[in-house]
Amino acid sequence: MPVVATWCPADAALDIILPLGLAVAAGTCLVVDLDPAGPAIGSGPTLADLAADGPERRHLEPRVREAGFLANGGIEPGAAADVVGALVERWPAVVLRCDSRAARPDGAIGVAPLLPEPHLRLLRAPAIYQRCGMSPRTPPDGVVLPRIPRRTAAQLLAGRRPPRSSRWIRSLVPIWRAHA
Repeated sequence: MPVVATWCPADAALDIILPLGLAVAAGTCLVVDLDPAGPAIGSGPTLADLAADGPERRHLEPRVREAGFLANGGIEPGAAADVVGALVERWPAVVLRCDSRAARPDGAIGVAPLLPEPHLRLLRAPAIYQRCGMSPRTPPDGVVLPRIPRRTAAQLLAGRRPPRSSRWIRSLVPIWRAHA
């Protein structure tokens, strides 16, 4: 099963929006928040709940074309490793949203806004840079995404699925191909 881990230390909104966009681009995908202080998105059980009670069949059998977000609930990643492993085995694709305050985990894709010098935060590969209104024309090494339409960002943050035809969502598909 393809798994993509993201780590975004420089932009709190992008830290949430990019994993959600990757989930939509994958089609059927679960975002698992590994950050114990992560946002409380959604009303369902959290990763901490599943670690305490065990996942139910409905958590392990996704519906077709479902993009979900499993909030953390205050648990450290190591304490939830068995549950995360079970989810990775059963879901066709998984995005692991890593704690941006911790060191970058091995294999995680670094994510940063593409800002002009001297504000650009260069990341070691693999890296994704998000264009914004003031991005320089010459991008650094790494994947450079087009600007996120305001509507797409609002849909993702509101828990709605933007169309996969969105240019920004389509720009995320090659990331999955690289991890297939």
